[in-house]
Amino acid sequence: MSLDAAPLFTPLELPCGVVLPNRLAKAAMSDSLGDGIGNPTTAQMRLYERWAEGGVALSIIGEVQGHPNFAEKPGNLVLTEDANLDAFRKLAQRGAGDATQLWLQLGHAGAMTHPPIGTPKGPSALYLPGLKCDALSGGEIAMLPDMFAKTARLARDLGFGGVEIHAAHGFLLSQFLSPLFNKRTDAYGGPITNRMRLLFEVIDAVRGAVGPSFPVGVKVNSTDQLEGGLRTEDSLAVVAALDGTSVDLIDISGGTYFPGAVSASDATGSGAYFLDFAASARGKTRVPLMVTGGFKTRAQAIEAVVSGKADVVGLARSLVLDPDLPRRWQPAGFAQQGDITLPRFDAPPEGGITAWYTMRLTALGEDHEGYNIDLPAAVTAYNDRDAERTGRWRVRFNT
Repeated sequence: MSLDAAPLFTPLELPCGVVLPNRLAKAAMSDSLGDGIGNPTTAQMRLYERWAEGGVALSIIGEVQGHPNFAEKPGNLVLTEDANLDAFRKLAQRGAGDATQLWLQLGHAGAMTHPPIGTPKGPSALYLPGLKCDALSGGEIAMLPDMFAKTARLARDLGFGGVEIHAAHGFLLSQFLSPLFNKRTDAYGGPITNRMRLLFEVIDAVRGAVGPSFPVGVKVNSTDQLEGGLRTEDSLAVVAALDGTSVDLIDISGGTYFPGAVSASDATGSGAYFLDFAASARGKTRVPLMVTGGFKTRAQAIEAVVSGKADVVGLARSLVLDPDLPRRWQPAGFAQQGDITLPRFDAPPEGGITAWYTMRLTALGEDHEGYNIDLPAAVTAYNDRDAERTGRWRVRFNT
């Protein structure tokens, strides 16, 4: 295969008419850099500014909530009319330099809501070790599309480049898609055509709120990677149905943050995780595809685009280790030029690797180069910060 990096740096026009200057994106991660009451911080602004300076075409801010009662962590952002809108405007401005598109990922943790700061509720009641939630009522479900739409409209008005609707990784819209979480017997449960109903209502409401020229993406799972969860054939049915909507980008990932489950991002494989699914999805839709997960080398990214399996390559932990990676990948040369070697951790505790990368994100946002902290210290710092922010969140939002 040619090692010419040019395909990675070819512009891509989205269906809405917005043009991405290249094919490399910073995929959504829960950066946990909110101020503990839902607003952006200076460190968060600097973090996304660094990724823009590093040359990504698209950067997506993970888990921006439309309601404080269903957050994944107390470092999440909460974008409502009574948020610090000036701070959000500054984030939109600083993270969109050098032609980078900065999008907000619209989230709702559902059953995965962090209990100290919210009320876990999902499609169905669950009473499992480490995971307990009540079922959403029909009335509560009916209010969700408008909630997502209001957040999307605010994002547009504040200067963000687009939004991504989060329907992956075990959060609320993903829970509705998965038969493991969704045991409903009404119009939102049963066959996949019913289980995808809420997602499509949200898409319609968001598009109606932002208009035809504002990018709207959707992140979906190829698989939940859980026994009894979302199957590949059902995921492909969702992709095929998305082809009939106004979405501009389908972001393919996988895995679920189910207590005790192994995260896809903690896998030790050498290649991209979801390209085989993307190849099947390509035959189901004309919507541009972004594939996120497991890309560690420039050669892998080139192959994904040249093969036609992906239009956009989503990078996450590689960009935590080197925010300038896209610029390093531009020149012609060996496939190893600028490639990243991810650190290995012996017997990490559950959530430990996520904690280490999250604290490194903090270091990037504070311009602390040469970050070098061991895993136990990172876990302690991560948990201590969450505990402090939990107190502020509960006071601010009365949760």
